[in-house]
Amino acid sequence: MRPPRAPCRPAPRLAGWALASAVTLAAAGPAAAQPAPPPASPSTAPPPSQQQTSPPTEATTVPPATALPSPPRAETPARSDTGPALANTLGDEAAWRAYRARFVTEQGRIVDTANGMISHSEGQGYGMLIAVAAGDRPAFERIWGWTRANLMVRSDELLAWRWAPDHRPAVADMNNATDGDILVAWALTEAAEAWGEPSYRTAARRIAVEFGRKTILFKDPHGPVLLPAVSGFSARDRADGPLINLSYWVFPAFQRLPIVAPEYDWASLIRSGLDFLRQSRFGPSSLPTEWISAKEALRPADGFPPLFSYNAIRVPLYLAWAGVGRPEDYAPFKTLWGGIDRERLPIVDTRDGRPVEWLSEPGYTAIPALTACAADGTPFPESLRTVQDNQNYYPTTLHLLALIAARMRYPSCVKS
Repeated sequence: MRPPRAPCRPAPRLAGWALASAVTLAAAGPAAAQPAPPPASPSTAPPPSQQQTSPPTEATTVPPATALPSPPRAETPARSDTGPALANTLGDEAAWRAYRARFVTEQGRIVDTANGMISHSEGQGYGMLIAVAAGDRPAFERIWGWTRANLMVRSDELLAWRWAPDHRPAVADMNNATDGDILVAWALTEAAEAWGEPSYRTAARRIAVEFGRKTILFKDPHGPVLLPAVSGFSARDRADGPLINLSYWVFPAFQRLPIVAPEYDWASLIRSGLDFLRQSRFGPSSLPTEWISAKEALRPADGFPPLFSYNAIRVPLYLAWAGVGRPEDYAPFKTLWGGIDRERLPIVDTRDGRPVEWLSEPGYTAIPALTACAADGTPFPESLRTVQDNQNYYPTTLHLLALIAARMRYPSCVKS
């Protein structure tokens, strides 16, 4: 999870704060859902959400009929391909070695250096994906081993979203983060395809089936809705629910998860994400906010600043990585960033379209570069074709992911 921080500081994010605050607001009721300044540090985050109390489920059970997706619409048939494979696409061994040395412990924990050195399911998933892209199976196994031992502590097959080294217990909130579950399941799928390891495929299926059953509302009138977590975001939990976060639509993952969980209509989830994006052009900038109410017509969610921020900058990353969307889907992002040579990215208040803060670490600018590449074939600047040292976890990770996406989908943009 990646919520806002206090303004005018370097680039860390408080991973998971928005999840905790949304659940806390839901528990307190609509009267408590008033915008508040984001915390300046993890210690000021709201109290942990209610713990997951669902009974254990058999991991390989096919979801019940009430959870099964409806057939694809006739006018937009499901894709028959599963997208390109991830293995060995990074093509920069030095960048991976530097990333591994800086952010991956010997035990396999991915360290969020700008966020109190915590770890979260999102970071573990990203680390596993990059390890597959680098062709580094020993590192992948270390990261997956730590994830399995420390985050898979719920009563189901999903992951607890946050692990804090200075807290006992280190996992204080048993809620999941659906994007972390998606990333880990996707990484395991890619690892199974790359290295032919049956245990990876089994684990990927268990996680995918579980979050499909518990967090994807296939029968919603809007189309399939992806809940950000099991607890705290549904219509039962919030007066303006269900809530969505468009950066949780990891489009390239949905192209690959049919390999392990073919019973779900992943193509319909891709379509709904694109539909939601087109309905979430808020304010003069036509940008989505981080948290959106999908109760009726889409609008910014109650109790959250209406910002285009740390979460949402990944929306065009996932669009481009999957090769989906129309030119107009990329247009608001291209307009905002004003070209790929910008040295920093704005966080925007969608009410007036004005920047309220800036992301200044250079890794962030790889996303505008990828967006321009996907939209019109603009080559990556030379300065962004390798990862710079001395950045924090999040911009460095986004930079590597953008390069992997470009090499998988748009290799001409990163040719020397």
